[in-house]
Amino acid sequence: MTRTLDSRRKGAPKGQAERLVVFLHGYGADGADLLGLADPLMPHMPGTAFLAPNAPERCTGNPAGFQWFPIPWIDGSSEEEAEAGMRAAVDDLNAWLAATLADEDVEPECLIVVGFSQGTMMALHVVPRLEDEIAGVVGFSGRLLQPEALADEAVSRPPVLLIHGDLDEVVPPDSLPAAASALQEAGFDVYAHVMKGTGHGIAPDGLSVALGFMREQLDLEDGAG
Repeated sequence: MTRTLDSRRKGAPKGQAERLVVFLHGYGADGADLLGLADPLMPHMPGTAFLAPNAPERCTGNPAGFQWFPIPWIDGSSEEEAEAGMRAAVDDLNAWLAATLADEDVEPECLIVVGFSQGTMMALHVVPRLEDEIAGVVGFSGRLLQPEALADEAVSRPPVLLIHGDLDEVVPPDSLPAAASALQEAGFDVYAHVMKGTGHGIAPDGLSVALGFMREQLDLEDGAG
C-alpha cells in the first residue's frame, strides 16, 4: 500500500501542460522549497507544468519538514530503518509519478525529474528503474545510492545532468564524479557542472545550465519563451 504524496504546482494549468518538470526536495525541506525555482524557469519553458511533491514522512531531524527516508548519521536511525524507509519511498514515488503522468495526460518522454540532495538520491535511484524512459534527470548536490546495482537494475537510461557546489559541506563534492562514473559504466549519457564557490545549494549558474539541459531534452525551440 503506497502513501499518497501531497504536491504543489506552478506553470501550465492542469489539462494544458505539454510537458512536466518534477522537483524532489531534500531532507528536512518540502515541495515548496524547490517550487520557487519554477519562477525563473517558466518564461523559458512555455507549456510546462512544474510539480513538487512533499516526501512521505515527517522529518525526524526537522519535524517542520519532510524526508524521503531517515539518515542515520543525522537522526540516529539504524541502517535497517534507512533502507526500509527508502524502499517504501521508492514505491510511493513510483506510484505518484505514474498517477501524475496519467492525470496530466503527458507522456513519459515529456517529463524531467529534478532533485536536490536527498531528492537527487531518489531521482537517480527511481528513474533508471522506470519501465518508460523519461526525458532526463537533473541532480543537484546529491549522490548515487547503491551504485553497484545500477548496471543490472537499470531498465531505462535517460540523459543525466549532475550539478554540485565545490564547497558543499553536506554532500561531498566528490559525490559528483563518483555518481558520473557509475552512471557512465551503466550506459548513461552524463553531463556535469561544478558551481564554483558554492556550498550545499543551487547557484544561478547551476540553474542556468539546468535550464539549457531541460530545454534541449524537451525539444523546446530556441525561439520559444
